[in-house]
Amino acid sequence: MADRELMVGVDVSKRSLDVALGSGGEVSQVGNDAQGIAALVERLRPLKPALIVLEASGGYQNAAVAELVIAKLPVAVVNPRQVRDFARSLGRLEKTDRLDARVLALFAERVRPEVRELPAEQELELKALVTRRRQLVEMLVAEENRLKQAPKALHHELRSHIDYLRKDLHRLNDDLEQKLRGTPLWREHEDLLKSVPGVGPVTCFTLIADLPELGRLTRREIAKLVGVAPLSCDSGTMRGRRAVWGGRAQVRAVLYMATTTALKHNPAIRAFYERLRAVGKPHRVAITAAMRKLLVTLNAIIKTRTSWRSPCPLGA
Repeated sequence: MADRELMVGVDVSKRSLDVALGSGGEVSQVGNDAQGIAALVERLRPLKPALIVLEASGGYQNAAVAELVIAKLPVAVVNPRQVRDFARSLGRLEKTDRLDARVLALFAERVRPEVRELPAEQELELKALVTRRRQLVEMLVAEENRLKQAPKALHHELRSHIDYLRKDLHRLNDDLEQKLRGTPLWREHEDLLKSVPGVGPVTCFTLIADLPELGRLTRREIAKLVGVAPLSCDSGTMRGRRAVWGGRAQVRAVLYMATTTALKHNPAIRAFYERLRAVGKPHRVAITAAMRKLLVTLNAIIKTRTSWRSPCPLGA
């Protein structure tokens, strides 16, 4: 295999990186730390691989991705579910770190995922703040649920922790707002997004941090990326029921909340939802369609830099 055709798969774990040089090539392991990543970069740079593929692994891939991109090596970070489905389609059901690395290399050879640019440092910081906010909300909900069932002896401790989490969440919300307002482009995007009835601060934080593609893709592409596009399930003469799946769960969650708010305050989204319900569509189908319409609207607003109050080309 020529150097320019070399595809590299990197299986990421908390402590190590398993590296496959091609789907049938050698597999080696380095530490997922500064020393190991530096060794990986030095190993790959002279080989000039055509593509290096890693799975999104809860942030454990970030340091390696950053160093590889800084070294001007072509890197793609892919959805783990997509890779698992790819492996199953080939009948590869075994799972070890070495095998996963080879599957990633084969995925690179067959699928050729798009190389992505490294996010700026500010974007990484914003994403980390949004992720931390999500964690605080989850902890707060868990503690409030525990309080409902806990004996009285634990109420004081639980209430103290709940108060602490609420104060921390309030502080983090302020930090996020300052971060957005301190960056001209993000400030413009936030103002445009907030002009849409139903879209609040949390939706803005999440869209800007976790959906940087907003405004850069077509309506179909953005809906599929988030996971609100109905996907076909046809075979021969059989026409299966369309369904939505995959995508970015964290974005979809805040989009759902924004849509439920929009049903009360956004006349366009409310009318669209009610029209679907009037023709017999179930609530779940109608609300998903309304989520898709809201997302497409936001995509067009960012793409055209046109606020909700001005004519907005929803078909962009």
